[in-house]
Amino acid sequence: MRIRKVDPITLAVVRGALETTQREMTLTLEKTARSSVFNVAHDYSNALFNHRAEMILQGQDIPIHLGGLMPAMKAVSAYFGDDIHEGDVIYHNDPVMMGSHILDCCMYKPVFYQGELVFWSVCKGHVTDIGGPVPAGYNPDAREIYAEGLRIPPVKLWEKGRPRNDVINFLLSNVRSRRDWEGDLKAQFGAVSIGERNLIALLDRYGVREVQACIDVLLDMAERSMRELIASVPDGSYEASAVLEDAGHGLGELCIKATVKIEGDNCHIRIESPPQVPYFINSYEGNSHSGVYLGVMMFAKVAPPYNEGLYRCIKLDLGPKGTLCNAAEPAPHVNCTTTPMETLADAVRLALEKALPERAVGSWCHSSGINIAGRDTRNNEEYVTMVLASLIGGAGATAHLDGWNSVGPQCCFGALTSGDIEVLEHSYPIQIHRYGLVTDSGGAGKNRGGCATAWEVEPIDHEMTVISFGEGRHYPALGAEGAQSARPTLKLGRVERKEGDEVVEVMRKNAILTIRPGQRVSTVNPGGGGWGKALERDVDKVVHDVRNGYVSTAAAEEEYGVIVDTATWTGRPAPARQAQY
Repeated sequence: MRIRKVDPITLAVVRGALETTQREMTLTLEKTARSSVFNVAHDYSNALFNHRAEMILQGQDIPIHLGGLMPAMKAVSAYFGDDIHEGDVIYHNDPVMMGSHILDCCMYKPVFYQGELVFWSVCKGHVTDIGGPVPAGYNPDAREIYAEGLRIPPVKLWEKGRPRNDVINFLLSNVRSRRDWEGDLKAQFGAVSIGERNLIALLDRYGVREVQACIDVLLDMAERSMRELIASVPDGSYEASAVLEDAGHGLGELCIKATVKIEGDNCHIRIESPPQVPYFINSYEGNSHSGVYLGVMMFAKVAPPYNEGLYRCIKLDLGPKGTLCNAAEPAPHVNCTTTPMETLADAVRLALEKALPERAVGSWCHSSGINIAGRDTRNNEEYVTMVLASLIGGAGATAHLDGWNSVGPQCCFGALTSGDIEVLEHSYPIQIHRYGLVTDSGGAGKNRGGCATAWEVEPIDHEMTVISFGEGRHYPALGAEGAQSARPTLKLGRVERKEGDEVVEVMRKNAILTIRPGQRVSTVNPGGGGWGKALERDVDKVVHDVRNGYVSTAAAEEEYGVIVDTATWTGRPAPARQAQY
């Protein structure tokens, strides 16, 4: 790491311009995208790269996108080599070439200045559909990647400023909900074009060399921040494992092990995972980078700037090809951005916490959601969407505060939004009967885990296909510092099929369902893990939780040892609580 000197005022302006550019790209997507996945849920991420294909700014967006963007950008840049020109726009989703999963389609726009390649403006987003046999792309019956949808190796959609309409039409002809897909594609183009415009304006003001010098300093600042943290961790080797629950497809439980070796200010992370499986939870290399980096960042909690410099002191070994966390073609994979990514992040974080237990936090909920599809009788068009509101659960607690309610899942780390019920009901022929917090879903602890949500939907005038995906339905989110729940089943996710208000089936495995008018499907999400022993939680906080519907009176007594009088809203220690003192 070299010591560079730049004018601090110029550095601050350049840094602010980069951050503002990323935010404007995000706002462009929100205001111009057509699908609810983009304009309601915000399942997209924007980043800026320099001419060396190094990430110089990552937005505070979706972690599963951002970590994998770094190897993906390098793969795309290397693929075209010298065949990159002003006005080109490249598209890509292929996990074999460092993409995350095929639903996360990424647009790359090289930024030229006076004939020189100086930046890349990049936007990745989760598209509503990617073709294949199952709407929305999540096929729990897929045994190989070819049964999941359209793979897009790096391809130019615009070449020297001219759109490749033949290629664009080829993509649109292979997906459902063509209108939404085309609108989102144009929104991505708008976002990367805004990035290009702002970056050129910055270069007009300060010149290429001055801006590049400032960016190198920002990269070094991030590197120094992470190295200082790693240097504070005692040298040694630390191991931890996390279990990937059995999703009911005959694979049994799978274990992911992380070994973290600290030497001075360097960190080496080795991942051991079982052989890849004929099920859609295999993670290719690019995606697994995101899982590891999320585990590191949950532990590190470093301050901005956030760029590729953070990871210079971290070396990864994902194990041999053909394993769950380093999959090889033709492994099916679409669920990988949640499962096993969240389990991989848990394993890495737990290993680091063994080195510094005071940094331990409760785990965030794991993803457990649904996609829906059908034909809208209002316009006779097919619709398909990933319902991000259906997988919003609770955050993990820390030593300092309770976990946030309705903010998960872990793979998105609070970046998703659920949007207004009315917007979804206007966009699709559905009625949403319930969307709210789930009592007793937060992990018990001195600091309580965040509560999850339940989302319940009924189709109007048509049969609706429902595809469930994810986990968190057999094991609750991990607690920290002795946090345990006396009623762990209440913290789990599940999918309920209902006839009217009556539950007729409870499912804890991934499946494809057909739901008719008069029937409903409800997703009940997992909550976040607690921190510390539940019997040490302040009595007044337990009363507050009961009064606000976060905890029931029964759970207050059984899990927290507090009897709550709902007439006076006061609490007193139960015998179980008195017995510990």
